[in-house]
Amino acid sequence: MTSPQPPRARRVPTTRTFHGDAVTDDYEWLRDKESPEVIAHLEAENAYTAAVTDHLKPLADTIFGEIKAHTKETDLSVPVRMGDWWYFSRTVEGEQYAVHVRVPYVAGADRPDPQPGESLAGEQVLLDGNAEAVGRDFFELSDLAVSHDGSRVAIGLDVTGDEIYDLSVRDAATGTVLDDKVRRIGNGVVWSRDGQHLFYTRRDEAWRAHEVWRHQLGTPVERDQLLIREDDEQFSLMIGESRDERWLIVMIGSSTTTEAHLLDLAEPTGELRVVQPRVTGLDYDVEVDGDRILVVHNGSRVDFDLAQAPLATPGREHWQPVMTGVEGDRILGVDAFAGFVLVSMRHEGLRTLRLLPKGEDGALGEPRAIPVEPELHTLALGNNPEYHTATVQLVLTSWLTPSSVFDYSPTTGELTLLKAREVPGYRPELYVEERVWVKAEDGARVPASLVRRREIEADGSNPGFIYGYGSYEMSFDPYFSAARLSLLDRGVVYVVAHVRGGGELGRKWYDDGKLLAKRNTFTDFVAVSRALLELGWVHPDRLVAEGASAGGLLMGAVTNLAPELYAAVHADVPFVDALTTILDPSLPLTAGEWEEWGNPIEDPEVYAYMKSYTPYENIRAGRYPAILATTSLHDTRVFYVEPAKWVQRLRETVDADPERPILLKTEIAAGHGGRSGRYDGWQQTAFEFAFLLDRLDATQRVE
Repeated sequence: MTSPQPPRARRVPTTRTFHGDAVTDDYEWLRDKESPEVIAHLEAENAYTAAVTDHLKPLADTIFGEIKAHTKETDLSVPVRMGDWWYFSRTVEGEQYAVHVRVPYVAGADRPDPQPGESLAGEQVLLDGNAEAVGRDFFELSDLAVSHDGSRVAIGLDVTGDEIYDLSVRDAATGTVLDDKVRRIGNGVVWSRDGQHLFYTRRDEAWRAHEVWRHQLGTPVERDQLLIREDDEQFSLMIGESRDERWLIVMIGSSTTTEAHLLDLAEPTGELRVVQPRVTGLDYDVEVDGDRILVVHNGSRVDFDLAQAPLATPGREHWQPVMTGVEGDRILGVDAFAGFVLVSMRHEGLRTLRLLPKGEDGALGEPRAIPVEPELHTLALGNNPEYHTATVQLVLTSWLTPSSVFDYSPTTGELTLLKAREVPGYRPELYVEERVWVKAEDGARVPASLVRRREIEADGSNPGFIYGYGSYEMSFDPYFSAARLSLLDRGVVYVVAHVRGGGELGRKWYDDGKLLAKRNTFTDFVAVSRALLELGWVHPDRLVAEGASAGGLLMGAVTNLAPELYAAVHADVPFVDALTTILDPSLPLTAGEWEEWGNPIEDPEVYAYMKSYTPYENIRAGRYPAILATTSLHDTRVFYVEPAKWVQRLRETVDADPERPILLKTEIAAGHGGRSGRYDGWQQTAFEFAFLLDRLDATQRVE
């Protein structure tokens, strides 16, 4: 039998010229997703991928079954009180989406204890995602915002995957649609106190949230009022609500500079007022706490401090220090409650919390740690809509600890377990999680998380899987994954490289992996990969790598830098044609990216530097790993065209090897996060894992 042949897109040379450098691109024409020829090409790529991976169907089906078996499919979330109701969600075996419900709050009664398959007295369904998704290939809920009196619910839905939402207001008790005039908005919806107005954002043609609008229920959308427009294309907007439900908070920000505005929700037709006018390089976030404002800012320390100021005079000149982090601690945010304040932060590279008690006069006390186990944990604030509360919900997880929800008493320090995620068939004693430190190319110490079966030894024989991201100061914190068990139970050593460009070790860790230091992100990942081989954790021919979005750029870059290290690479929604994208400010989000990557349009040095690492322009002849590029047609963050072009250039440049295919798989009805239903998501993961495990020769389970 003849092997299937990969699709070859025709060449249509186009030339771009910047700073005297002319570059010819034969595949830029693939950008036109309205073209029948482009769609036909993507479908041909899907058919080729299906043919080449047909033998993996039994393995993918097995992995899907394992994920399913490790999941309690019919389950409930922990009820959370908001006003006169307890809110929670249900999942039902066989159903793709959650059902969002509520039951009445009864003073003096305990938290309700809903059971699978049973409805509670007075239960109301606010939204059944499964009913909403009928007849739709994609369904995503962006907002489920209940009015302050509990009578209405505002719902934002995306049914294409482009992260543009349609808004509907419904009667919370009956589901009757009261208003569905507001269409094509950004995410985030806030109610006025009287329940007569809604605040929302709109995006410009570059997909940047640039406006905040006010809509009065029952009136034509043409009568909506614009509150604020941001014309600087490097800044975008987001909206939220203070915990006491009194203030609309509008944050305007780039990656280095922010500006906050407030509006009294009791006076929805009033004017916004600025907290602190923007100052280049001043990055701050705010929380309203009664008659004062709490500010997390970098005005005095690169890793941020906590300050307070009177609400009446919130400007920087009135900021008084409250909490200063120690060296290496990164303060992330602050949440205020009537009797205490919680500070989110990173300590020794891990996400955790500090409690600041309030005195009778409202003064904040010294910060206290909240002791938890295991050592490599992630501790974060859970769902806490109430300002007046004696306890708060916290969420704890680790690489081996399923997500656990606790009630925490700031008064006694007691942690009460409310719900630990049930993982059928999971035996945590079979596994080990640890942190290793690797010396980077320039001497920096790079942390890596390593998870494995307990019996696995560093004998140089094991298959390995390494994941990385390393951009936007985003941290890849410890979290539990039932799907990951399918790797571990096949003897795979699972590793996350916490490379520079992420935020694990503070703002400097981020700064050392962006702009003209971006190369550190790639060389850090290569250093960790090599260390796995040198330390004996992984066999030299049995390492695969995975990354998504900006992590997909990382995958493309390290494949060019050190193709010999990897048996296979999975690049998900990969930003592999970064320079082309950043050179076109009309594309979504591009202008806002200049603080992350630099502006190659204006700066020849940035242009040359980006050109030296952007994956699409640095493919070289030789033996490359097997490559699986996955993307979505309606992704607005990283267009499908980037991996589509990348795959074509890879095939025409690297050594042909039927044992190391180069594949492209495009989801036609999905967005940046892939397919929307939970079972569809499991199938997608199972296929990707099957591809990688096959390349590792690790398809059999360890018993």
